[in-house]
Amino acid sequence: MNTLVKFSEERLLKVLLAPVVSEKSTMIAEKNDQVVFRVLSDANKLEIKAAVELLFKVEVESVQVANRQGKQKRSGRFTGRRNHTKRAFVCLKSGQEINFTGEA
Repeated sequence: MNTLVKFSEERLLKVLLAPVVSEKSTMIAEKNDQVVFRVLSDANKLEIKAAVELLFKVEVESVQVANRQGKQKRSGRFTGRRNHTKRAFVCLKSGQEINFTGEA
């Protein structure tokens, strides 16, 4: 738990934006004991690990991150792009679990 000392608690509370609830993330959660979060684009793996351990009181084994490019969209003759996002795949140690369906 010494990773909590390196980062300010204020920063760690802002790192995780939202859990990703989709078919793919549900399949990953059941198969690999991983949880998927949307995170800040400038967050690194150590910050993500510390934030998950602080907020959910679980032990994190590893973190993988993926940068997703925003989709190109078109409205009439104008084209635009959705925002780029960053996702974190957090692997929990065996026996650990994060339940999003319980009380908030």
